[in-house]
Amino acid sequence: MRSDSKRTVAEEISEAYKDVAEVIEVVHGAGIARKVAKIVPLVVVKG
Repeated sequence: MRSDSKRTVAEEISEAYKDVAEVIEVVHGAGIARKVAKIVPLVVVKG
């Protein structure tokens, strides 16, 4: 699979995403939401 542009590639590098656990802790600590479950992805499908 090939990318349309270098911008698309830059958007998909792992550094472009925040650490999910850190985001959850911040949101929970701020009282915006509460933690209720921890889920683990089994499959990732991109289309």
